[in-house]
Amino acid sequence: MTFQPGRLTPSRSARHLYGADLRRHRRNADLSLAQLAGEVPCSKSQLARIETAEIMAPKGLSQDFDRLFSTDGHFTRLYDLVRREAHPDEYRRFMAFEAEAQYICEFAGHTVPGLLQTEAYARELLRCDPELSSEQVEERVQARMSRQERLRSEQPPHFWAIFDEAVIRRPIGGWRVMREQLAALLPLVESARSKIQVLPFEHGAHAFLGGSLTLLKLRRGAEVAYEEGIAASRLYEDAEEVGKRQRIYDALRAYALSPRDTATLIKQVMEECAT
Repeated sequence: MTFQPGRLTPSRSARHLYGADLRRHRRNADLSLAQLAGEVPCSKSQLARIETAEIMAPKGLSQDFDRLFSTDGHFTRLYDLVRREAHPDEYRRFMAFEAEAQYICEFAGHTVPGLLQTEAYARELLRCDPELSSEQVEERVQARMSRQERLRSEQPPHFWAIFDEAVIRRPIGGWRVMREQLAALLPLVESARSKIQVLPFEHGAHAFLGGSLTLLKLRRGAEVAYEEGIAASRLYEDAEEVGKRQRIYDALRAYALSPRDTATLIKQVMEECAT
């Protein structure tokens, strides 16, 4: 089968312009993707995905392109724009990354993460959006439930979550729904493939207050971070930006309750739900 290069859309974003310029210089140098892969520390498949803006070039690769194509820092300067740019399809890209992740780390500041939500809990959350019809709510509930199949697969990812204490104490949907949700969390608090810790109120302020964070480690070794706030979200693929968030996450993990103490606290809240 003849290889068909992906379509380029350089006017769409800095990332797309980077990919289009890479293909242009590669072809001007009369290099195939395989030949370029022999000149720089990157595989043929990765280079193809960089050209079509599916992935961002790894840090340091831009300098290799500038050296190889004698472009006087063009790719290095363009990379600085790319790494600061909000990608137009960030959530869709995040979902694709999540589907292939081997390790998933979450910080949840207000609600149980979607991967761990019960159907009733998810429905109550989605009903809060006045823009969604009842049919749309049900569609999104089922989509969210389908995401969870990955955790029940034969080779599930390793999953680690830190919850702000508010997550387990806010009665989403009332105490009956909340108690069911808490009961669903208990088997995941300390299992072979998952850990959950609660960051207690007494810890006070922290860097993730007001938002949530997901860190993903992919099969090919890349790492990405996805931050969610009330009004905006951001996907980070640059190693330096991901590393900053990983260090904050690791620090919070040190201040969180152990999984065993977390299970005790969840059971305590469940008893309060029943009274």
